[in-house]
Amino acid sequence: MKKLFENSNLNYEEISNMLANGALIIYPTDTVYGLGASIEVKNALDKIYKVKNRDKKSPLIALLSDKKYIEKIAIINEMNRKKIEKLIENFWPGGLTIILDKKSIIPSNMVSNGSSVGVRIPNHKISIKIIESCGGVLATTSANISGEPSPRSYNELSEKIKSRIEIVVDDNKILKGVESTIIDMRSTPKILREGHITRIVIEKIIGKVK
Repeated sequence: MKKLFENSNLNYEEISNMLANGALIIYPTDTVYGLGASIEVKNALDKIYKVKNRDKKSPLIALLSDKKYIEKIAIINEMNRKKIEKLIENFWPGGLTIILDKKSIIPSNMVSNGSSVGVRIPNHKISIKIIESCGGVLATTSANISGEPSPRSYNELSEKIKSRIEIVVDDNKILKGVESTIIDMRSTPKILREGHITRIVIEKIIGKVK
């Protein structure tokens, strides 16, 4: 059964129960609308790729409600720990995704059978509450059919993708529309995608990056 929630009538317990039973959710983040699933439901993760027509070689990221969940799902390279802590202190919650080695709790079908996972805390109260209600971690990607623009508002969501998702949250706001910057911190810091946070700003915090 499809459920549409607005920011005035959110039922976090109901959302959590539906996600635990394999539902997918479209919900607002601080950058664009996201499409999420529980990391504990393998079939739901597979379903994300199907409803987006997404190449399974493109991994999902893990949105967190709090930095305490990082080392539940990922391994911090001790060589880079201080730099990672500086990035978290300066840019979280916000538009920076950090790539780390994953722990076994992250299913292989979430990260294209790879050994790493991208992690981020969104700067959005509703998304943080949704993620926290699901145990602090939610596998997420942008809520669009692959190849379409990433939606900045409920009205920009395509009818096609809305019709395929069990839970939709309408925030009644227009989001920034700029996707997160992605930085690989597994060894030498390397920016994989420059988005919301620029290379120049990052280098002021941790020094030169590739």
